[in-house]
Amino acid sequence: MDGAEEMEIEQQPLPLPIPNTSSKRFGIKNSIQTNFGDDYVFQIVPKNDWTSMAVSLSTNAIKLYSAATGQYIGECNGHSSTINQIAFSGPSSPHVLHSCSSDGTLRAWDTRSFQQVFSVSGGPSQEIFSFSFGGANHNLLAAGCNPQLLFWDWRTKRQVACLEDSHTEDVTQVHFIPGYDDSLISASVDGLICLFDTGGDINDDDHLVSVLNVGTSVGKVGFLGEKNQKLWCLTHIETLRFLFLCSFWDWKDERIEASFEDARALASKSWITDHVDYFVDCHYSAEEDRFWVIGGTNGGSLAYFPVNYKETRAIGPPEAVLSGGHEGIIRSVLSGVPGETMDNHGIFGWTGGEDGRLCCWLSDGSDNSQSWISTLALKSEKTRRKSRHSPY
Repeated sequence: MDGAEEMEIEQQPLPLPIPNTSSKRFGIKNSIQTNFGDDYVFQIVPKNDWTSMAVSLSTNAIKLYSAATGQYIGECNGHSSTINQIAFSGPSSPHVLHSCSSDGTLRAWDTRSFQQVFSVSGGPSQEIFSFSFGGANHNLLAAGCNPQLLFWDWRTKRQVACLEDSHTEDVTQVHFIPGYDDSLISASVDGLICLFDTGGDINDDDHLVSVLNVGTSVGKVGFLGEKNQKLWCLTHIETLRFLFLCSFWDWKDERIEASFEDARALASKSWITDHVDYFVDCHYSAEEDRFWVIGGTNGGSLAYFPVNYKETRAIGPPEAVLSGGHEGIIRSVLSGVPGETMDNHGIFGWTGGEDGRLCCWLSDGSDNSQSWISTLALKSEKTRRKSRHSPY
């Protein structure tokens, strides 16, 4: 990689606020320079076999790296505005990467040749914020396009439906529910989460199953539970910048199971040596049936807070702390379960942020490791501050 520098790891022993845990924090002195320029990282997603990862950047490019070493593989270019979501295809087409953008297009890329192989458009002056593949015959491509929900048959590229009445503001999330091929969840800035049955000829009147009013703009949603029967959501604050509320909804029973309206304050209270400025994402382990909300600081630290939404309805002290890699707000996290690694290289995960860095995190080697060391950071050569974009 161009401009690579030898790394020095500066060890700074500090106690973490976790009972009965002996762990250390680490700082990073030098880093590997890349051609990020003035970019910052929006999203990091893994290929199904975890051999590579795709990274969307603020210059509307998508770059690919080895998930094990961070080696640069190549890049996909074509979008003319902000890339709002990226995702790899399933095992049947593992080399295909999908992306949607505020330029109104949804594209597919062959990551072997880095060439575009598919594209559909939401129409002039439209922005696509989210997408999902599903349907009974696995032929549907759903997308949130401004306040509309658009559906294509991805095999023919033909638009088969446009739902205009379910939401009144931008649709930030669309997800076909795993294990329920016909069921689609949509979430919006209007504070509504809608459940649709996408079987047959899709329309607003006959296929809207239920609606939950969260009461504020929804930023992210995901599924949990033995059969993905529960839904979590993180909402935006007014600026559509940081996520602050964590709610759980049993979508099959159409009821709110738990709500943490002061989630950021609760997490900060449990973090003795720091505080949470924003939430980045959530992580659910189906094997352990455990859930974490991931909070960050403006200074570039990250912590995994366990959430008990069933009984005590509490947010506990951080079980993993990532510190010393970033110098600013973290936008994306790609990781496993706290206390475990993603692969046989001992990597816990990768993070990307507004400082233009990709940081790789490894265990510090202790038996009860809950602090992680950044051994590899890919970052911009120059420190910059420019107008920040807050994509959904």
